[in-house]
Amino acid sequence: MTTNYTLTQKAARRKLNLLELANELGNVSEACRRIGYSREQFYEIRRNYQTFGSEGLLDKAKGPKNPHPNRATEEQEKVVLDYCLLYPVHGVRKVSQQLILRGNNIGIGAIRGIWQRNNLLLQHQILLRMEQHHKSNNIELSENHIKLLEKFDCEFRERHIKADFTGEMVAIDTFTVGSLKGIGKIYLQTVVDCHSRYVFGYLYTSKVPVTAVHVLNEKVLPFFEEYNCCIISILSDNGSEYCGRLDKHPFELFLQLEDIEHRRTQVRRPQSNGIVERLHKTLLMVRI
Repeated sequence: MTTNYTLTQKAARRKLNLLELANELGNVSEACRRIGYSREQFYEIRRNYQTFGSEGLLDKAKGPKNPHPNRATEEQEKVVLDYCLLYPVHGVRKVSQQLILRGNNIGIGAIRGIWQRNNLLLQHQILLRMEQHHKSNNIELSENHIKLLEKFDCEFRERHIKADFTGEMVAIDTFTVGSLKGIGKIYLQTVVDCHSRYVFGYLYTSKVPVTAVHVLNEKVLPFFEEYNCCIISILSDNGSEYCGRLDKHPFELFLQLEDIEHRRTQVRRPQSNGIVERLHKTLLMVRI
């Protein structure tokens, strides 16, 4: 904005120099030749200066000052914006075709203009609007909408894990830290309270059910008992260190003894346990 205003001032100053030089020389042609204007432009500049004063020297934007007469109506704009909430990945041509089939004759240019006025030209802007609309109106999202939002916003998956109080749900997962010479692989058992986001993390040299039981029995449960809290449920993936036969698997048996409900994420859907996955991603970035 500042740059455009400065350029406008320079152009106005150049026009004023033209008028002053022509008055000084008494020769319009010579003044135009020196400054770089034509005689036709000179007379137009002088006429504007005589009519509007110094304001007449400023360049004015071309086109209508008010909304264009062919601009889409408010009703058409609402139809387009509502359609984008239902189908956020459709392009302008697809949106136009579908709206025509529904009886709304809105062209490609009009749709693009609506998107431009509402800052929706980029796909992530449309998805962000859909997420804000979902948050403010508490609408139910379809499976396709959830997949799109999870792909667009890595933190959206965390919003599906709701815990109203400490201990209502505790997430657990295993993260491979790396390898040490003479020791082997190092694993991090991560436990996160989904309500307070309090994190427990302990390193082990093996990825077995015993390590998962150990971190809960020796570290997590005593901490909760110290503050008179109890764990209602635990959320884990379907790894072998967490899942198995209820009558034989150490981790399953331990949860039964402590009267803790075991919840599992969907298969091949690690984002279902997004709180822990996001923490692991942060740790990986810090390690790099």
